[in-house]
Amino acid sequence: MSAPGYPSPNQGPGSYSTTPYPVPQGGYGDPNQPPPPVGFHMGYSPQPPYPGQPLMHQPGPVGQGPGPMPMPEYGAPQMGPGYGPGYGAPNQDPSTAISPAPAMVLPVGVPPGLEYLTQIDQILIHQKVELLEAFIGFETNNQYEIKNSLGQKIYKAKEKNDCCTRNCCGSLRSFDMKIKDNMDREVIRIIRPFRCVSCWFPCCQQELEVQAPPGTTIGYVTQDWNPCLPKFSIKGPDKETVMRLKGPCFACNCCGDVNFELTGKDGGKPIGRISKQWSGLLKEVFTDADNFGIQFPLDMDVKMKAVLMGACFLIDFMFFEKVGDVNQRNTVFS
Repeated sequence: MSAPGYPSPNQGPGSYSTTPYPVPQGGYGDPNQPPPPVGFHMGYSPQPPYPGQPLMHQPGPVGQGPGPMPMPEYGAPQMGPGYGPGYGAPNQDPSTAISPAPAMVLPVGVPPGLEYLTQIDQILIHQKVELLEAFIGFETNNQYEIKNSLGQKIYKAKEKNDCCTRNCCGSLRSFDMKIKDNMDREVIRIIRPFRCVSCWFPCCQQELEVQAPPGTTIGYVTQDWNPCLPKFSIKGPDKETVMRLKGPCFACNCCGDVNFELTGKDGGKPIGRISKQWSGLLKEVFTDADNFGIQFPLDMDVKMKAVLMGACFLIDFMFFEKVGDVNQRNTVFS
C-alpha cells in the first residue's frame, strides 16, 4: 500500500490514494483542540467560502504600482529590482532590512504655518459677536475666526491695541492683528498705522503691512486715491504692485453682499474677490460682527493669499466697523 498522499502504482498521474494531509474534523490536527476559526482552512485545496463567511488573510505591503507588492519565496536571494533583500536571503545586512521613512518635504518658500493655504482657493472670515459692545457701545478688541469652505477653523485672529485708541479713534484706529493657528502659534501679524482719511486729499491714504512669520514683511495693502470708488493695491515686500482691488461706489450691504473685485496689476478680468456677506437683519443692525469671504486662484502665491487676508481686515475697519454711541451703532448703513 502506498503512503498517504502519494500516487499508487495502479493510479494514473495526478491522482492520489487519499486526500493529501487529511485533516481531522475536530481541529487543527489534534482532536482535543477546538475547531479552527471561521474562514480558516487547513487543506491545501482552497474552497470558496459560503455566503457571508469572512475571509482571513494578512494584507501584504503595497508596492509602487497598483495591487499588493509580490513577496519573495523563502530562501530567495532578493525580491527583484527596486526592492531590498528578501526574507531568508543569505548574508543579509541587518542595517538594510528596514529602510528609514523619508523626511516630509515642505513646500519651498512657504512661511511656517501657512502650508494649508496652498491647498485651498477660498477663505471664510467670521467676526465674533461681543455682547458688551452690542449693548452699551463700548468698543472692544475685534476677534475673528478664519475657516475653510467646509466651515472648519484653520486660524483665529485678534486685534491688539489699547482702550483709548479703540474708543477715541474709531474705525481709523491703529492695531496689531495677531493670527494664530490651531496650535496657538502666531503665524501672521498685521500692522495698521493710524492715518487720517479724506476722499479729497490723497496725502493720508490707508496702509497695512502683513508679516509672515512675524518680523518678516511679505506684502502691503495700500489705498489708492479715488473720489468715487474704493480702490486698493496689493503689493509685495518691496512695495511693487502685484494685484488691485476695486469696490462699489456705495460700500453698504443693505440685504445683499458687497463685492470687491480682485484683478491683475493692469486690471482686466477679475481673478478673485473679497465679499462682505449679508449676515441677517438683526445681526447687521445690533452688532458689527461681519462675515467675509475671500476667493483667489488655487495656484496663487501663498504669501499673497495672506496679504489678501490683511486686505479683508482693512476693508472691514474702513467700511463696516460701526463706532460711536448706541444709536449710531444700531444703524444698518455704516
